[in-house]
Amino acid sequence: MVNKKKIVEVDENTEERILSAAKKVIFSKGYAGARMQDIADEAGINKALLHYYFRSKDKLFEMIFKEATGKLMPQISSIFRDPQLDIFAKIRAFCRSYIGTWMEQPYVPMFVLYEFHSNPNKGIAHLFDKEKFKPIREEVLSAFGTASKKKQIRPVDPYHLFLNMISLCLFPFMGSPVFKAVTGISDKQFDLMMQQRAHEVSEFIIESIKYRK
Repeated sequence: MVNKKKIVEVDENTEERILSAAKKVIFSKGYAGARMQDIADEAGINKALLHYYFRSKDKLFEMIFKEATGKLMPQISSIFRDPQLDIFAKIRAFCRSYIGTWMEQPYVPMFVLYEFHSNPNKGIAHLFDKEKFKPIREEVLSAFGTASKKKQIRPVDPYHLFLNMISLCLFPFMGSPVFKAVTGISDKQFDLMMQQRAHEVSEFIIESIKYRK
């Protein structure tokens, strides 16, 4: 039996070390290829200790995913519920929040996309329960509909608008290896572009949907 008190005394940052190791192993080997033993080895702990903190690889990735989106989803909800922000301010805030999140964890989007398409009915698919995202989806679409009725923006399909916003913010992180190879820019130059991109994307979107008499 594992002595819980002894484990706690081993290292106050054990869970953080495990999550850091899990990210490295899972993102490099893929969800299916990553083994719990690999993660334990990378974290410098034994497998029993790893299982004490996380019973399975599913639980580990769920924690990683929640860490990546745990701040993002409430931020998006707060942005689109804020009555003090007009639709253009909401779009700007959304782009800053969305791009900022993936700048901190640039490998998550591509990994999630690959794993979701590889295992659409298992693995990490359960993290994309549509009911979980329903409140945010409805808040975003409602904000677009209200702005259109007020003639702040031209009549536009809200789903296409939402997709355009997400695509323009997300694609650079998924296509960065190809973009860097084609353009020859450095990692540092690319990071600088991403810092500027929230402004570029939001203004591009806003100019395309502004209501014009």
